Amino acid sequence: MNKLALVTGATSGIGRAFAERLATDGYDLIVVGRNKDRLEEFAAGHPGVRVRTVAADLSTDLGADTVAGICADEPLTMLVNNAGVAHYMPLAELPADKARELVQVKVVAPTMLTRAAVAGMQERAHGKIINVAGMIAFSGPADPSVMPRRAAYAGSLAYLVAMSQTLSAELAGTGVQVQVLCPGVVATEFHTRQGMDMSTVPRMSAEDVVTAGLRGLELGEVVCAPGVEDAGLLDAVFQADLAAFGGQSPELASRYRDSFAVLRTSGRG
Repeated sequence: MNKLALVTGATSGIGRAFAERLATDGYDLIVVGRNKDRLEEFAAGHPGVRVRTVAADLSTDLGADTVAGICADEPLTMLVNNAGVAHYMPLAELPADKARELVQVKVVAPTMLTRAAVAGMQERAHGKIINVAGMIAFSGPADPSVMPRRAAYAGSLAYLVAMSQTLSAELAGTGVQVQVLCPGVVATEFHTRQGMDMSTVPRMSAEDVVTAGLRGLELGEVVCAPGVEDAGLLDAVFQADLAAFGGQSPELASRYRDSFAVLRTSGRG
């Protein structure tokens, strides 16, 4: 059976690099993006590959539903949820339409596309899902001096990490792999579109990110961090998460009981 991959955000950057690599690896492709001309240019440049182009805006319900329908109907071997927007700014300054677009593209659309694809993958006992997030997902505890502030963006990527880890556990033993791919700063059009000059910042290539993601699948990594040499750092984060989760109790923690007792004694409770 032919290998079939659907890649969102396939017109540039990491998505384009995934499409190029998978075409080389013998996949038939469904490439999704907003720019119809770029999609058709990609298809024309790969005459030896079956390429279906889908011009869709995943920030809209119509776009997400259209692509989710394809994910449900087609026998996908791989789904790459890569589409993204940045909108780096403090939450109070983030326009409502941009906040909605960000959450739709990085939270709602990947969830709905994954949901649509996973049932068929389970039935076929084979499939791979890659959700492209970023190391910013781990930046929540950063000092307030770290700029730019990006609460909604970091939160959306953190969602992809938690969803991917939990889904991977749900699918254990089914033959379906889930990975969340978390690169650092990558040399793409992503920052340029936000008006950010990254020319002096060391950046990884999109091709290297793809290499890491595909190799990470072979290694069985659920969280793939292409630029982190010491994988033990990630393990430490996850063990700390589980320690906090396992350390909960139905009893109110003492640090809260003490304050509550003082308030009640003073009559302010």
